[in-house]
Amino acid sequence: MSFMTIYERAPIGSLIAWTDGTRRPPKRTSTLHPEWLFHNNRGRLVRTQGERGSGDPGLCPAITILKGDFTEAGVVANSSAYTFHIDYPLQFTIVERPPIGSVRVFDRPGRDAELVYLASNRAEAEHWAMVEGIRYPDSVFEEVTADEVAADLVEGRMA
Repeated sequence: MSFMTIYERAPIGSLIAWTDGTRRPPKRTSTLHPEWLFHNNRGRLVRTQGERGSGDPGLCPAITILKGDFTEAGVVANSSAYTFHIDYPLQFTIVERPPIGSVRVFDRPGRDAELVYLASNRAEAEHWAMVEGIRYPDSVFEEVTADEVAADLVEGRMA
């Protein structure tokens, strides 16, 4: 899929893979492997920003994807945010969409809000907000509904 397909149609919270189409170098090549991973990886879509055709480079369409390294217990050990702009020459794929009933927790209301947590249900989201509330006092919840998933299916946006 193109950048614009992800920008316009992928729901926030989706697991997105991206690639530049090159083959994976051997891990022993210490300089090539990290560079390859930057251009060929996957992560969670946490933000879309900018406007199509705005003419202002600071407002051009961009997506932010958070890649996390997880321990065996499922805890995020390290995370990196990647922001890609419209002219970045990569191909994207929606690997997984947020399941029905899951709850997106955004850092603030509004169009430029960023996903800070994807909870499996409302109770988990509320518990997370109690624990992390000091860092995100303006957090906003948004439930993934069956209507949203059905609209994706009808409009041909399913992965």
